[in-house]
Amino acid sequence: MTTGQAAGAPVGARPTEGIVHRRSPFSVADTLERLITTIEGAGAMLFATVDHSGEAKRVGLSLRNTKLLIFGNPTVGTPVMQASPLVALDLPLKVLVWEDDGGATWMSFLSGKWLAERHGIDPNDAKPLSAVEVMTSRVAQS
Repeated sequence: MTTGQAAGAPVGARPTEGIVHRRSPFSVADTLERLITTIEGAGAMLFATVDHSGEAKRVGLSLRNTKLLIFGNPTVGTPVMQASPLVALDLPLKVLVWEDDGGATWMSFLSGKWLAERHGIDPNDAKPLSAVEVMTSRVAQS
């Protein structure tokens, strides 16, 4: 897991505070499939899949293979939003599955710790914000 342009970081991505990159050993399509299975297996809901590259192609533009999964669980997310209403700007959770300039597949997401600090959420109440870290780790190690 890396948080910037360093050894093992995505080729062509600039370091951005709060964003974590986790390498997937699978293609974008296989990573998406595994993430969706992991999300649903954890009892979370997949709210949407945004096919950025597909939409770019539809309008005659080119974009690297880029998909965004938006997911969450209202049972665990609602208390976080009750504690800090503006965290709703960053929820539901998201994971970007994309191919870097070197052809490697990455899962990029906002760090749960960074989100908790950003919104002043007590670490004890912030555990749901780290769900994406757990799920991407499962996919990377499968």
